[in-house]
Amino acid sequence: MIAGLGLAELGLAGSGLAGSGLAGSGRRATLRSPYMHTHFERHRSGRAGWLRAAVLGADDGLVSTAALLIGVAASGASRSAILTAGLAALTAGAMAMAIGEYVSVSAQSDTERADRALEARELADDPQMELRELIGIYRNRGLSAELATEVATALHANDALEAHLRDELGHAPGAAARPIQASLASAASFAVGAAAPLVTAAVSPAGGRSALLAAVTLVALCGLGTLGAALGGAPRVRAALRVGIGGALAMAVTYGVGALFGTTV
Repeated sequence: MIAGLGLAELGLAGSGLAGSGLAGSGRRATLRSPYMHTHFERHRSGRAGWLRAAVLGADDGLVSTAALLIGVAASGASRSAILTAGLAALTAGAMAMAIGEYVSVSAQSDTERADRALEARELADDPQMELRELIGIYRNRGLSAELATEVATALHANDALEAHLRDELGHAPGAAARPIQASLASAASFAVGAAAPLVTAAVSPAGGRSALLAAVTLVALCGLGTLGAALGGAPRVRAALRVGIGGALAMAVTYGVGALFGTTV
């Protein structure tokens, strides 16, 4: 158990931290330990930003475009009117998703930068108070007072700012907000999702157009839910049912609205 290990057991004594005064010198130290292994682990948290934007964009593109096309088709509109409405929905939706995602993730990125600047100022103003704060964090996580002090002191000597960003604020380099990446992923995935019902509307006969649109969209939604769950390590069946049921409800409502207003207006 790590909680029972001191600097020597962690491999820090040989680095010169113990007794050398390096902890208070402000110099950066390289920490090496025999307990650090060089194996590769594939974690999924680094995909969170672009995966969320891509899945949301594709799902929105599928549902909104298919629901619109079904509603317009139920009103008795011509194939040309249906395709014009679908193409307009694809273009406007992709642009709206891109702008909305960029604004949203940019606000998150601004907050992260502000937190970083604030923490840097606090470290410059009172490094000892910040060190005590970090010691308290490790104590609350179960380390003994002695070991928490040793670990916090070593991390402060190595990179105090990154230690506080990681352990005090929960910032992780792989999870940093990336507005442009999220914006492009959202717009592209929306366009891909919207293309499926749009192509279906273009090639389907007038008689069964709404039914075929609904069937293709539901299959695509369930496939999208399964893919997103597989990439994120979540249960696949539950994800497929979640997006499939939501999409079915949306298409049913718009079909009813289109049929109602198409016959009364």
